[in-house]
Amino acid sequence: MSTQAEVKRLTAPDILARKGGMPIVMLTSYHAHTARLVDRHCDIILVGDSLGMVMHGLETTVPVTLDMMILQGHAVMRGSRHALVVVDMPFGSYEASKEQAFMSCARVMKETGCGAVKMEGGRRMAETIAFLTERGVPVMGHVGLTPQAINTIGSFRAQGREEKDWAPIEDDARAVADAGAFSVVIEAVAEPLAARITKQVAIPTIGIGASAICDGQVLVLEDMLGLSPRVPKFVKRYGDLGPGIEAAIAAYAAEVRERAFPGTDHVYPMRGKKS
Repeated sequence: MSTQAEVKRLTAPDILARKGGMPIVMLTSYHAHTARLVDRHCDIILVGDSLGMVMHGLETTVPVTLDMMILQGHAVMRGSRHALVVVDMPFGSYEASKEQAFMSCARVMKETGCGAVKMEGGRRMAETIAFLTERGVPVMGHVGLTPQAINTIGSFRAQGREEKDWAPIEDDARAVADAGAFSVVIEAVAEPLAARITKQVAIPTIGIGASAICDGQVLVLEDMLGLSPRVPKFVKRYGDLGPGIEAAIAAYAAEVRERAFPGTDHVYPMRGKKS
């Protein structure tokens, strides 16, 4: 019998219980190899629909499909053991009806094995969130700036920078919490508003361009590693890997052209003949 200790993966109830406690650490990942690294340090791994921009060079997240999310969700689940894996529901996969949302979410959870899904929208999604949570689908909400609505809002601009605009965003956060979401992402809102919402709702808030008072924080991995050419104001670069990667590629290209690579250490000689 194996003596190796079993690693227990975090669940949505575990995250819910962190309200007001140790800050929740969350990063995106879309690959098994980055998931292994992120998993060692984070409580939640988000398979974000930002993969459309990060991996595929799309201008927005709108074209991302359910199949794309499931494929990368598979990879992240294989690469992680500890963190709760949350998969973004892409635009068009859940808005039409609560029944459509359930079928899409059930497919994501069955095919990836993830522990929860995330969907954008506040009051307009409250009925759907309640429908899903009653049927065994843990939901992370997302209010403030909602990138899937970019064609309606017009630009990726911060929300709630005037106090007269606070009420609808507060109402959205309360609606998501009351509907049964286990946590809510607050994206690109004025710092005092994010702090206020965090104190108002009974579920953990995960800030991205919000407030240090939020119950947790999330960033896109490639943004914080310096791999994205343009990043929002709220991104702090914890690394600058781009130049190092390019330097390695340039060195490889030069050695190939000079026939310096592969060298003797990287090729297979003939085996000696047996006497």
